[in-house]
Amino acid sequence: MLPWKRLARPLAALLLATAALTATAPATSAAPATSLSAATASESSSAASSWGGWNDYDCEPSAAHPRPVVLVHGTFANSVDNWLALAPYLTYRGYCVFSLDYGQLPGVPFFHALGPIEKSAEQLSAYVDRVLAATGAAEADIVGHSQGGMMPRYYLKFLGGAAKVNALVGIAPNNHGTTLAGLTHLLPYFPGAEDLLTAATPALAQQIVGSEFMTKLNAGGDTVPGVRYTVIATRYDQVVTPYRSQFLSGANVHNVVVQDLCALDLSEHALLGLTDRIAFHEVANALDPARATPTTCASVLS
Repeated sequence: MLPWKRLARPLAALLLATAALTATAPATSAAPATSLSAATASESSSAASSWGGWNDYDCEPSAAHPRPVVLVHGTFANSVDNWLALAPYLTYRGYCVFSLDYGQLPGVPFFHALGPIEKSAEQLSAYVDRVLAATGAAEADIVGHSQGGMMPRYYLKFLGGAAKVNALVGIAPNNHGTTLAGLTHLLPYFPGAEDLLTAATPALAQQIVGSEFMTKLNAGGDTVPGVRYTVIATRYDQVVTPYRSQFLSGANVHNVVVQDLCALDLSEHALLGLTDRIAFHEVANALDPARATPTTCASVLS
């Protein structure tokens, strides 16, 4: 491969990320990082002023956007760092936006979504109830990245979430388990490795293709009635592989690959949820399909 071809993908990704951050800047505060996992609404509301207006429990949903949006971070992430671009993007457009920390392990700060996914879904259930009570809304919309785009499906399917959620938007969601670019196939060659993974970080083991959790989650169909599903994927995903395993089947499902919308979009798994304005535009379309506009490469500037 010629040297310039090796540089093309990271250069294009850098250009798109730069455009995304530049366009987001007016809605983002330069305050120092703090945790938004406050125990009370008042504490979260106070912290929200440092983060572009999200987690404001005094926010009243508008007629144009009547449902609050709950953001669900991915594995090894938290309620702040996963959403430094998307949360301000949505609040700037008039949404009441909230984010939670979940799946914490004892003695492990900042890096969450590692505990048992069933327990994480229970945390999400309680959090959605809290958001609905604070906003007075009958339903919420959920947007999640990676595990955060998949874990809510457990809540919808087994914990009564379908009655409280209008739409689930998954950005690079691990919906059917991952091979991690084939690395998970090597586990049987290391005796005890899978048991150690299960004991130390349950959510990682549960996300492997063919796991007991994945089998239960997808038994009887990917979706539940009454919820709209959107999956936003990238061909360059190196974490949830193969990337098409992210797609869902069933009624009210829209699966999209960002490269089909903008061939210049070279985001991989992390950048798709962190900075990708092509993906963000599709999120906005999924949250408000009546006002959806075509997503193109120019969407990085919208």
